[in-house]
Amino acid sequence: MTDTGQIPAELKYTKSHEWVKVDGRRATVGITDHAQAELTDIVFVDLPANGASFEAGTTVLLLESVKTVADVYAPGSGVVVEANADLKAHPEYVNQDPYGRGWLFRLEFPTEGEPPGLLSPEQYRAFVEGGG
Repeated sequence: MTDTGQIPAELKYTKSHEWVKVDGRRATVGITDHAQAELTDIVFVDLPANGASFEAGTTVLLLESVKTVADVYAPGSGVVVEANADLKAHPEYVNQDPYGRGWLFRLEFPTEGEPPGLLSPEQYRAFVEGGG
């Protein structure tokens, strides 16, 4: 059985292992505990610029770990309103506290509410345990 790590109940998830916390038209996005464990030690975060627009499912940033480089995708279409500048000096926050200090960016959606296709914590756990 795959170790799913922490899966906070108040968040939504994507099949590409991002977590999403939606608040009105804005969403805070990071990678899940499962994803950071798979990547191992994050050494660099290529943050997006404020004001950059992304379509749902497109690459917003790259995470570089000691073993690979991984894409992080937009959970919905929107504009970056903030990137976690602390990660420039402390990329290890993504590993140490993926749901807290290790958040990656905030998107503003064109309309209020969560984008379609997000998974509940239970759906995400089943997806990961099923080998996703």
